[in-house]
Amino acid sequence: MGQLENKTAVVTGGGTGIGLAAARRLAAEGAHVFITGRRKTVLDAVVESLGPAAVTAVPGDIAAPGDLDRLYAAVADRGRGLDVLFANAAAASFATLEQTTGEHLDRIFSANVRGTLFTVQKALPLLNDGASVILNSSVRAGDGVAAFGAYAASKAAIRSFARTWANELKDRGIRVNAISPGTIDTPGLDGVAGGDAGAKARFTKAVPLGRIGRPEEVANVVAFLASDQSAFFLGADLVVDGGEVHL
Repeated sequence: MGQLENKTAVVTGGGTGIGLAAARRLAAEGAHVFITGRRKTVLDAVVESLGPAAVTAVPGDIAAPGDLDRLYAAVADRGRGLDVLFANAAAASFATLEQTTGEHLDRIFSANVRGTLFTVQKALPLLNDGASVILNSSVRAGDGVAAFGAYAASKAAIRSFARTWANELKDRGIRVNAISPGTIDTPGLDGVAGGDAGAKARFTKAVPLGRIGRPEEVANVVAFLASDQSAFFLGADLVVDGGEVHL
């Protein structure tokens, strides 16, 4: 029997990368996982792979409140509330201070800050007492990588949310924690690199373990925070980066 048997989980951005790895791991631990993301075909492939008994796909964009309403309506229809929420979906792209435009800033903050806030806020009526909320921050929030300023600032906000919301929800026994992955080998990393074949090699040089991370390694930490094994973790930020250093 898994650690999350008969539990209900939501993973945003659950079609690829860290979100997909987390959805797989939570399902393997016995949870029924609702996944959301903007590409229906990608989500449908996950359901086909893991099976409808384990996963339900609800296509949508976390930056669109109506899409979040549809997601949580589907969770409510299951009738068991919500035990685990992994707010994972995010946007990322490079722009130096000089290059940053209002459009760039709005796109990053709309998904990463506004989207995460409403992902959690709209889940509140469904969250069971004792539930676990996990926010996906990043080591980029504080490591000063050039041209990642807007993204880093948005992820610093996520760390702050984790501490504040942990305090606000503690009386319901709801644990809010953050994870901060380093460079992880995902399609999202490939997209940010924009065809720069040397990008992964440069990031790898900053990791003492000599390689970048795998999505499954982050998913292991998500599963830990989702389970009762992390009962004494509250407002924490668990770094999963192989010791990565840039400054």
